[in-house]
Amino acid sequence: MASIYRVGKKWRAQVSIRGLRETEVFATKQQAAAWALDKEAAGRVGKMPSRTLKDALDRYATEVAPGRAGESWEVVRCTAIGRLKMADILLKDLSRSDLSSWRDARLKEVKPATVLRDVNLLRAVFKRCIGDWGWLRESPLEGMSLPKAPPGRRRRISEAEIQAIRLSGGLDQGYAVKTATERTCMAFLFALETAMRSSEIVGLTWPNVDLRKRVAHLTKSKNGDARDIPLSSEAVRILKELPHTDGPCFGLRDDDRDALWRKIRNRSGVNDLTFHDSRAEAIWRLSKKLDVLQLARAIGHRDIKSLMIYYNESAEDMAKRLD
Repeated sequence: MASIYRVGKKWRAQVSIRGLRETEVFATKQQAAAWALDKEAAGRVGKMPSRTLKDALDRYATEVAPGRAGESWEVVRCTAIGRLKMADILLKDLSRSDLSSWRDARLKEVKPATVLRDVNLLRAVFKRCIGDWGWLRESPLEGMSLPKAPPGRRRRISEAEIQAIRLSGGLDQGYAVKTATERTCMAFLFALETAMRSSEIVGLTWPNVDLRKRVAHLTKSKNGDARDIPLSSEAVRILKELPHTDGPCFGLRDDDRDALWRKIRNRSGVNDLTFHDSRAEAIWRLSKKLDVLQLARAIGHRDIKSLMIYYNESAEDMAKRLD
């Protein structure tokens, strides 16, 4: 029989199956009880508990997604996939062919990159099912062919386009911060200097900015790690123009920033430019000032190989550096 007891603010569940003791800690008593019930059921009948893909998606959206960088997207996609007929299949009966049929149908609706994002989400869900939850023995994704990932978008941004954006955003006479539109335009210029993502910029607060040391601290980035951002002189100038308040430095929410950016871009006539293009442009610029290890640390990349394209310099150009 399982034993469940409180450990500080959490709950520990403990079960003994065929002489082997297993234990796990959970945030709530209900989660601990569900885990113990599944473990005992698997031990008695010698097979996985009868849980559907929808059960796994719902649990992931409730327990795992909160607090992650892509929380809102993961919850939305878990809900969407959970509405599919495939989601009613028991995890132990879910086959590679079921997922292959879903993949093919999805590819008729969206681009390969979107399908790959969905697959990565399912891979994370199945990993939890195999590990912490004990709902699966192996992932049904194993061996399934995937669409080829498209090359990353690395659009360069010209000075003429930057000036058009400044004019459209009301910054033709220098920096201004009275309106959200002006601050959105400044956020874009700040992104060009730092390679920070939109969510990182709008979430930046003054306690995490040291203008004297020229460093901005991110407590949590997209990959889950904290990192320090070196600030250029221009980035510092932009921050000094902003009012010091208790809220975010730029006084923007990400959804407001997105809507205002679209208006600025459309008025500028630079119609194919996204806010995120500023990150690639900033990385290009920083690559001329930092070596690859420094760049990886500054922008939060774990895979150095992905940055080598920014150091694509000819032998002739490298020879000039040897003079």
